[in-house]
Amino acid sequence: MEAARQEAVLWRNRALTLFDRVAVPVAVCDVHGVVVLANPAMAAECGTTPGRLRGRDVLELFTPQESTQVDRIAQALRLRHRSRYQVSVRWRPPGGPERYGELMADPVSDTVEDTPALLVMLRVLGEREPLAEEPARVAPMEARILALLAGGATTAQAARKTGLTADGVTYHLRRLSARWGAANRTELVARAYALGVLTPGVWPPTPAAGE
Repeated sequence: MEAARQEAVLWRNRALTLFDRVAVPVAVCDVHGVVVLANPAMAAECGTTPGRLRGRDVLELFTPQESTQVDRIAQALRLRHRSRYQVSVRWRPPGGPERYGELMADPVSDTVEDTPALLVMLRVLGEREPLAEEPARVAPMEARILALLAGGATTAQAARKTGLTADGVTYHLRRLSARWGAANRTELVARAYALGVLTPGVWPPTPAAGE
């Protein structure tokens, strides 16, 4: 029995050493998303040390782009589904521009009946472009899509009215979101008004003169 215990401790120490040396940001969380263990790469993205991440909610450290993604994952975990789950997130490392990427969570446990922990890996996709100090100019098609969105159009409706495909509309929206650091379409429309791309006080929404 003592030999088995020592063997288990040895393998645990080896696993922790490997965990710390992995270059990819990784954390182990409980089923509620509270950090139990984090490696130095994950701590570096948050500007702290692994020990200080313990007990933090991973979704406070990394802001989800869409809350519906988190709701679907929570429901799947309650039903004990064991797939890999992905959440698009954004965060701001200390002293740097805002970043965006994906959190990938894999449920892990000794048996199917056990409440799983979550092995969470962070995939960094890029950095947000800083907002321009002057009102941003956009292409006429981008301004038209923004006006349609502000009026309540769906992606399919915007595609029909602009002659683009749904993928074409999504492409323009992703470029604008990355350029302005917008987390969702509501924020994208708000930025369009704030930057003077859409004319305030007009209905239906209309691109500003010159856009």
